[in-house]
Amino acid sequence: MVFMSNNRKKIVICFVSGLLISGISSSYAAIALDRTRVIYPGSEKNMVVNIQNESMDKPYLAQSWLEDAKGNKIIGPISVTPELQRVEPGKKSVIKLSALPATLALPQDRESIFYFNVREIPPKSDRSNILQLALQTKIKLFYRPAGIIPEKFSRQDDKLTLTKISGGYEIENPTPYYITVLGIKGAEKGIIPKDLKPIMIPPKSKETMRSGVFATPFVTTINDFGGKPTLKFNCNGNKCIADTKNK
Repeated sequence: MVFMSNNRKKIVICFVSGLLISGISSSYAAIALDRTRVIYPGSEKNMVVNIQNESMDKPYLAQSWLEDAKGNKIIGPISVTPELQRVEPGKKSVIKLSALPATLALPQDRESIFYFNVREIPPKSDRSNILQLALQTKIKLFYRPAGIIPEKFSRQDDKLTLTKISGGYEIENPTPYYITVLGIKGAEKGIIPKDLKPIMIPPKSKETMRSGVFATPFVTTINDFGGKPTLKFNCNGNKCIADTKNK
């Protein structure tokens, strides 16, 4: 069973003891991360991700690793340590990320994407016939080369260009950054339809979003801090650009 949000995945892992399963109760993650995405600046040799065991009575093991864009487990170009650690009840710990020499082989004019995983391993139950549920959290990790690190709190959504097409928009991302578009709506306080699928647009590329087409579109994205800013776009014919005067 997989639970998904716009910027992270939580995967339920089942640990079964005995042969009889009488039911499944509600389950919450014990090991929690302090963020919903990781931005690794190429100017830094190391950075840390903070984790916490939110269980007040049980220790948990936290297993962590990195995957490439296709979901394959990898060792580099960024190392993850420790790969396995014990976190006591209610306590915090850290996972260290370190840039290896292989990061120099990554594109230096744009971001590269990886996936950072943390899986909680619960203590063995002292009861029989128990189905234990645990969560694995997967979040995006963006490696951002030193040469393209923007000013703090600067935004990139105002660089997007929208082109009206049948059934939605073609969105061009001319920046060196991955930009996730959560939705497009016809008013700043409008509601993004639940069936609208977010899209992640790679650097210097285009993607299509199937949505309503509006005289004045408002685009909601995800920023570096997990925030969800909405920006007005002004259209001239089929082309729409950000209203930078009122952003």
